[in-house]
Amino acid sequence: MARHLLDRRIVRLPVVALGISLLVIALLVGASIGETNIPFATVVQVLAIKMFGADYPIDAIDQGIIWNYRFSRAIVAASCGAGLGISGLVLQTLLRNILADPYILGISAGASTGAVAIAVAGVGGGAISLSAGAFVGALVAFVLVVGLSRAAGGFASNASGQIILAGVAGSQLFNALTSFIIARSANAEQARGIMFWLLGNLSGVRWPDVWLATPVAFVVFIIIVFHARALDAFAFGADAASSLGISVRRTQIILIGAAALVTAIMVSIVGAIGFVGLVVPHAARYLVGPRHGRLTPATALIGAIFLILADIVSRIVIPGQVMPIGVVTALVGSPAFAMILVRGSRGAK
Repeated sequence: MARHLLDRRIVRLPVVALGISLLVIALLVGASIGETNIPFATVVQVLAIKMFGADYPIDAIDQGIIWNYRFSRAIVAASCGAGLGISGLVLQTLLRNILADPYILGISAGASTGAVAIAVAGVGGGAISLSAGAFVGALVAFVLVVGLSRAAGGFASNASGQIILAGVAGSQLFNALTSFIIARSANAEQARGIMFWLLGNLSGVRWPDVWLATPVAFVVFIIIVFHARALDAFAFGADAASSLGISVRRTQIILIGAAALVTAIMVSIVGAIGFVGLVVPHAARYLVGPRHGRLTPATALIGAIFLILADIVSRIVIPGQVMPIGVVTALVGSPAFAMILVRGSRGAK
């Protein structure tokens, strides 16, 4: 038995090393490719200068572009992709619905409303941070969606899709509230900036955003990994989890709170980016299976790489312009959503 476990660990080591290597390569590529491409070797040298005190004759402008702009942006993109991916994974498991995702369920829209209310309408009088406002908005949105779904009789019967319909309704409501706040309180310049931000924007990301996004994504990741066995049980329903001695309500509150927190933080930094939490967990399940001990790290890793690549595409697809990253993820996520919907409906027959 011990030898079997040791063999399994040895088999996993190359996979883990490959995943980490792909993430590192994606970060380096994200720092290299942009409006002006910088040689890969230059990127490595700049990172060696900044991180290890190496001495290379690199132009100061190239150093500034790589370190202060592109590398910090790539790290935030990775943190955001990982956070949104595991948020979607948690929601899909707890709700037992393959279409659950913070964007579709209106959590991202609620976080956007909370953030805009703080930034534009001045709610809280400066005593509440943008991230706190987004977190409150995300929680309110989720509670509203769950309440509406329960009223429609769909929350307990997850195959009915009522939770998804409630999420669409909640998303539209909070998007309307966001538009109302902007129209009432923002000037023309603010309105343009906010509307671009709402589609997902990494252009203004700098190192202070890294120190917020990365620790939150890491802490939430650890929370989810710690509850991996509980999530395995929840995949068979709350009753199955309870029969195994799991505190259902406490675990649900912790996991949903973690999912709402990471969604809110990422929305407050980069805006609402859709479909990451929907597509990435399904891709990870296809690769590593349904066990959350493996599925959670795979989801975080795939989400991080996916959003870095999406950010690269958003910078180069239109010469001289930066496309909102939410447009890129939607172009990938919408067809994937359709495929998951069709396969789910066929499997239910």
